[in-house]
Parts: sequence; C-alpha cells; structure tokens
Amino acid sequence: MLVEVKRINKSEITVVSSLDVAETFNKRHADVLRDIDALGCSQEFRERNFALSKYSSENNKRSYPMYYVTRDGFTMLAMGYTGEKAMKFKEAYIKQFNAMERTLQGKLIEREKGIAVRQSLTKAIQQSTENERMHGHAYSTYTNCIYKVLFGMNTKQLREKYGIDKKENLRDYLSEEDLRAVQSMECLVSGLVDCGWGYDQIKEFIQQNNSAKIAA
Repeated sequence: MLVEVKRINKSEITVVSSLDVAETFNKRHADVLRDIDALGCSQEFRERNFALSKYSSENNKRSYPMYYVTRDGFTMLAMGYTGEKAMKFKEAYIKQFNAMERTLQGKLIEREKGIAVRQSLTKAIQQSTENERMHGHAYSTYTNCIYKVLFGMNTKQLREKYGIDKKENLRDYLSEEDLRAVQSMECLVSGLVDCGWGYDQIKEFIQQNNSAKIAA
C-alpha cells in the first residue's frame, strides 16, 4: 500500500495506483480498471482524479495500463467496495493521504520561500563581476556547485536521476528537506558574493562548511 506524490496536469498531488488498490482489496487488477472505467462520474472529475499510465511486468518488456488515483478518485472508487477489510483500508488510505498532503503543503511553502532566496542570490551575482567573468553563466555555475556539495550531483545528473528534461523545474522534485538545504546554501553563497568573494573561494568554503556539518 503506497501513497505517493505524482504530477498530474502539471500539479503535484498525492495519489495511489490502481495496482495498489487491487492488491489492497484482493482484487484482480483488470477488475479495478473495469471499475474505474465504469464509474458514472463526470468527464471533468475523471480527468482531474484518474491519470492513465503504464507499467511493465517483471517477466517481460510489455507495457500494461494502470491508473494513478487521487484521494477524491479513490474515495469515489472505494465507495463501491464493502466489508470489514474494505472499511479498514479506506481509513488507512485516508490517513496516508492526509499525512502526504501535509508534507506536500510544507514543500509548497519551501518552494515559495526559495523564490525569494534565488532572487537575492541572482541580485548579488548581478551586482558583482562574477556574471561577466563567467560569460552570463554565474547563476547556473553556482547552482551546480551547490547541488554538487549537497547531493553529490550537478543539475544535469539530478535531472537524469529524476527522469526529467530541461522544460521541467528540478526543484519540484526535491523533498522539503532538500529544498531547505538548498535555500540555506544559497543564502550563504549570496552573502559571500556580496562580501566580494570569488567562485573558487566560495566553492572551497561551502565544501568545508558542509563537510563540517556532516562530521558533526
């Protein structure tokens, strides 16, 4: 039983998969797909709460249909499932959805805070000679440095890890804790740039600073 965050219609929301629903209620996955297709809900509700996707079986390379289902979609679907076990799992799913939504809300707050932090770093870079010296690539260079220090990977490597392209915002895929760490590091870098430090000095300093935190 897994509640996770997925992007549906360009928004991050909490979902379960139709595979999990089938396993939870001891149903054939084909029957769950049939139940979803047979729901008498409006097309608007269906598009908002049921995202058709695919999965591959472990034994072969064939792809099979599945759905990602929002909390509202799960509630609609589970209304038709009865029995003591069904009720217990309905309660468990609702608890998991609520917990995940609290986590997501915290992440959204961090994303909003991060915008102001990035603006401050961008302004500091623009007012220094760093951007000119790096031919307009100072912000991306510092960002890569921060990611490398915190996660051991640069922007390109993190995009590959999460399976996203340049059109998508990488920070939408970072956890709340990761976002806070990035913001803290960007605040530090912004202050050092304001003090006139150069890239090599800042890189060495944040590497040592992060190593000291890990050691502590």
